[in-house]
Amino acid sequence: MAIQIRRREFITLLCGAPVAWPLAAGAQQPAMPVIGFLYAGSPEAAAHLVASFRQGLAGTGYVEGRNVTIQYRWAHGHYERLPALATELVRQPVNVIATTGGEPTALAAKNATSIIPIVFSAGGDPVKANLVASLNRPSGNVTGVNQYADMLQGKRLGLLHELVPRANAIGVLMNPNFPPAEQQVRDAQAAARAMGLQIYVMRASTDVEIDAAFEAVAQQRISALTVTGDPFFATQREKLAALAARYAVPAMYHFRHYVVAGGLISYGTILSDAYRNVGVYTGKVLSGAKPADLPVMQLSKFELVLNLKTAKALGLTFPPELLAIADEVIE
Repeated sequence: MAIQIRRREFITLLCGAPVAWPLAAGAQQPAMPVIGFLYAGSPEAAAHLVASFRQGLAGTGYVEGRNVTIQYRWAHGHYERLPALATELVRQPVNVIATTGGEPTALAAKNATSIIPIVFSAGGDPVKANLVASLNRPSGNVTGVNQYADMLQGKRLGLLHELVPRANAIGVLMNPNFPPAEQQVRDAQAAARAMGLQIYVMRASTDVEIDAAFEAVAQQRISALTVTGDPFFATQREKLAALAARYAVPAMYHFRHYVVAGGLISYGTILSDAYRNVGVYTGKVLSGAKPADLPVMQLSKFELVLNLKTAKALGLTFPPELLAIADEVIE
């Protein structure tokens, strides 16, 4: 009798098991958090920067594909697309939006949501851009990293003039579709007046217009050129370096990757640091921090990068004083 009882118990357990297993298998697992990553440029131009963002994120314990998902949206230099892309991310929905590529990207996200946290990277003054109420107390759902990249036009102009002292007429290449570029031009004009230099502003927002701008450089015999910071120009950095070489015009850029692509000289924020810190803040928000409690991070380290090969091709020699203060010299 005992054997029969055990057998019936066994059959009951066996028959009951298939009912219990699907219930366990179908139990809801905690949803993986989702980051919306909005960039004004292209994925190709930003690959090394996205890697820095992921590195900062990993430092807070979040690894893409393991315990967090990232939804990417790229404007490819067409800034008019940013509002629609930001709205797409809000509708996903996402847990936090990381915006890179300047104030227009951050403003597009801010206009799309007042609830989802936003972590930005901006080159100008985020208070003047109406991104945050103040640097120490951002308030609302927005905080981020201030690169100060756009606020160094006077320093760049001075370095360029030191390298090319004969240059009395300097061109400023800007993208009229990128709103922060207007302030960059005003800063360059103010610095030029103080130095007794003449500034020529050239506008370009397409490949064709970039070609036309360099033709104007040759026609007007402009001695040197400074290129404003702009995600669209970042996608065109190889072309910009090639045209500067073709027209034999010394050119100053915002960031190191232009010089790596063959540009002559750059001075500005270490951009990888900015993206890494955006990743850090994004991770903190995912862990429960409120943007209003995270002061805007203010980067204070800048780098001067020189390209000796490009200088030689242009018939230029970097002054010893410039070489002595350079953070990196590319040979």
